Amino acid sequence: MQILGRWGLTSFVPSHPGSPGLTQVQFVVSGPAACGDALAEARAWHGPHECVTMRRTRKLRNNASSSMWHIHAQTQVCAIFGHPVGHSLSPHIHNAAFQALDLPYVYVAHDIPPGSVAQALNAIRVLGYRGLSITIPHKVEALEGVDEVDAAAQVIGCINTVVNDQGRLLGYNSDGRGAVQALREAGADPQGRRVLVLGSGGAARAVAVTTALEAPPAELTILGIDRAELEQLAGDVRRHGHAQVHHGLLTDDTLRTALADADLLLHCSPVGMHPHEGQSLVPPELLRPALVVFDAVYNPRETQLIRAARQAGCRTILGLEMFLGQAFVQFELWTGRAAPRDVMRQVVEARL
Repeated sequence: MQILGRWGLTSFVPSHPGSPGLTQVQFVVSGPAACGDALAEARAWHGPHECVTMRRTRKLRNNASSSMWHIHAQTQVCAIFGHPVGHSLSPHIHNAAFQALDLPYVYVAHDIPPGSVAQALNAIRVLGYRGLSITIPHKVEALEGVDEVDAAAQVIGCINTVVNDQGRLLGYNSDGRGAVQALREAGADPQGRRVLVLGSGGAARAVAVTTALEAPPAELTILGIDRAELEQLAGDVRRHGHAQVHHGLLTDDTLRTALADADLLLHCSPVGMHPHEGQSLVPPELLRPALVVFDAVYNPRETQLIRAARQAGCRTILGLEMFLGQAFVQFELWTGRAAPRDVMRQVVEARL
């Protein structure tokens, strides 16, 4: 049943008066107030005492296909593995995208306990799932359980995307790709520029490694507060990337010097993330109009850093763009189709 902006009611009535068989009858009504009229119509179908039951099916958005609700033997399943996963926006985003393109896919969430990822991945092979999103805390464990890992993901050291190619599991990291894609689409391609990355954790690794491999800057400077983590990241980028790399501990002096020379600032630390929205690593006086500022934090949508950068006249790129970008990459890897970006964006913006 395809209903656009209406309510569907499903009634089960005897196939013939007095017969034990049931026939499913569907009624399309314009809203909840019309349910009573539909019920009366159903009872009139075979008499007031022979309508067995009636239930509301579901309300669908205008201009949306309902094909994803028609699960059949050819439906391909994608899922998210995480712990916990109840807060995830991914099912909303990807199901809306599948629905918009009328694709026979469905996306579900699985809460996988730590230590069980290898078993869960084997189950995916057996069950024939098409793809996976991998989120905290399973990104490293999942990398160890797939059959092949993309070059960038191998250097990053974790994956957040799996494609099942006829039982062979391929791992990718779409976070870095999503960031590079967002930068390019905003007219801030890192290639050939002087780039400063703040942070050395998971987000910084994904962004710095992918940038150095796929959009190599003329110079890439990395500043962080964890010395061991910072040394590891800088060494990995030097060995595998295609950029001149500098790194150092984040201090007032190193930040001031690095920002004075940078064309593009990529903030990849958790500073400024909910519930600490008022914080920023970058004093406003160090920002200048020629600087492009990207903040990987997407909750809140506009961080303190982004607000200060706008006030300073900088071009800004929100973390929301990276979040959407990684989802676009996942969708395209699983389906081979261009992602319906407007649909996916509307879902995220409505829920953040």
